[in-house]
Amino acid sequence: MAKPGHTWNRSRSLEEDEDEEDPVDAMISRTGCMAQHRELQECMAARQDWRHCQPQVRAFGECMARRQRAKEP
Repeated sequence: MAKPGHTWNRSRSLEEDEDEEDPVDAMISRTGCMAQHRELQECMAARQDWRHCQPQVRAFGECMARRQRAKEP
């Protein structure tokens, strides 16, 4: 029976991982919504419940929606 969780073996060190940019952060950075994303992350870290971070959730969602509308022809 397979063990729960990831089944890959870690072949790189933690230092190598820290040097590389997270692909999700890179994508969000390209949208121009990184400030809103960081505010949401900070709220989530402090409050541990997205329901207490609704202003940040809305701000990030609105920023991403503006970006999507700007991309559409």
